[in-house]
Amino acid sequence: MTDSDPDIIIRIAAKGDGITADGRHAALTAPGDRLLPDGTIERGPHHVAPPCVHFPACGGCELQHLDDASLSDFVSGRVVGALAGQGVTAQAVLPAHLSPPMTRRRASLRAARSGRKITIGFAEAGSHTLIDLTMCTVLDPRLFALLAPLRDLLTLILPDKRAAHVRMSLIDQGVDLLLEGVRVEGLAADEGLGDFARTHGLARLTIDEGDGPQTRWEPEAATVTFGGVAVGFPAFSFLQATPDGEAALVAAVRDAMPETGAIADLFCGLGTFALALGAGRPVYAAEGARDVVMALKLAGQRAQRRMVADHRDLFRRPLTPVELNRFAAVVLDPPRAGAREQVMQLAASTVPVIAYVSCNPASFARDAVHLVAGGYRLESVRSVGQFRWSTHVEMVGIFRR
Repeated sequence: MTDSDPDIIIRIAAKGDGITADGRHAALTAPGDRLLPDGTIERGPHHVAPPCVHFPACGGCELQHLDDASLSDFVSGRVVGALAGQGVTAQAVLPAHLSPPMTRRRASLRAARSGRKITIGFAEAGSHTLIDLTMCTVLDPRLFALLAPLRDLLTLILPDKRAAHVRMSLIDQGVDLLLEGVRVEGLAADEGLGDFARTHGLARLTIDEGDGPQTRWEPEAATVTFGGVAVGFPAFSFLQATPDGEAALVAAVRDAMPETGAIADLFCGLGTFALALGAGRPVYAAEGARDVVMALKLAGQRAQRRMVADHRDLFRRPLTPVELNRFAAVVLDPPRAGAREQVMQLAASTVPVIAYVSCNPASFARDAVHLVAGGYRLESVRSVGQFRWSTHVEMVGIFRR
């Protein structure tokens, strides 16, 4: 049995299917599996028993049948493959980081009601049908523990035949819970919300009935902490999916930073990198979401950081080479679509080092082409699998002039 055997699965494609040596795709296969003539699978050494009873129906995970070695290879391969498709090669591909099970601190679930039955979970892959979660091997147990009592609460505030969003984040004070699409009518519903928040020690409970979020419970100001600085946390704002994944991304960026000089953090969000890297040095942080950048600005002022937080749409008004050339390094962490407009300006700049954090290997690779054409070399890439057992991959690429 070798890689030349046409029936052997040799790698996992970007969408999670196994690919045989002769190019056939087979779902739910692992490297080393054999695809038999009748379409069934003879399992190989990398095919393991999935840890969750809801796999593979639940759309939250696609790769629970892979062992850690194959999962790590897949996470790295997603990035290397995307770069190869654009004709870009990294000088070094660093080992992938995989987040452990049950460490996801941020999740968006769906809830639906049919009579007295409340279903809460992820949708089936390629479907709107919800899996009613009785266990979850990716969510932090503090988030999963809320699902059973939430089913009772939603009988008070979710109309029959309706669906809602359940958005949860673990922050400094505990669980921040946002319920969207519910209807709070009457004293019982109103009291039920307060009782739920108190009983389960929520950090905050926010309700959106369709006309914007309204905070119903917040005993103390909701915050998240980066680099020792607490930042106000707008309901269900962006957080890296796992604490250890965030630490891996920050470490990869920090290792690339020069010892001195001002840095720019573009698409800075709440300051994951600006605050973690900015102790003792000047930082310029730019972000297009007003509530987020205002929270960062206030936090920086309170901590007496040497930081300028700028409300700026970097798609419509990217920093120009003249502005960029003031910095010893730039950190870039754009949305999934990438940052072509800003990257084109960076490619024309003289910034010595760029740390590009991405949640989409395809858009990262497209942007990398422009940076390489502008005279940068891709020194290294490191993949981070925060969304364990999914095909979603994050990464850090270090570019140097």
